[in-house]
Amino acid sequence: MNDTAQQRPIRVLLAKPGLDGHDQGAKVVARAMMDAGFEVIYTGLRQTPEQVSRIALDEDVDVIALSSMAGSHLPFCRKLKPLLEANGLDDKLWMIGGNLPAQDHDALRELGFKGIFPTGSKLDAIADYIRENVA
Repeated sequence: MNDTAQQRPIRVLLAKPGLDGHDQGAKVVARAMMDAGFEVIYTGLRQTPEQVSRIALDEDVDVIALSSMAGSHLPFCRKLKPLLEANGLDDKLWMIGGNLPAQDHDALRELGFKGIFPTGSKLDAIADYIRENVA
């Protein structure tokens, strides 16, 4: 863990991409991450890739996490990746959770989303993954 991370809690951006209007699961995850000691910035619904990238940059987060239930995760992530890279956020931990068919996991990993948590993932597993992967 670097000096900055030791001086403050791990900061997690939890974003709801695109037209996905289902955020109950995201709110449960946000509460669990706060209970685990992380500082969580929740974007609310219907964020564009540009908004997610800007908020991640403005909030100086350690983790950029998406919650996707609408099936548009691959096109969204393909648009988000170059924006995150252009803003120098490619050294952050990128994660995604939600309705993510197994056949899409490799494509998400290739885009840079290292943490993939399909619906039904354990909240403790998400928190442990963040702790283990934020350097």
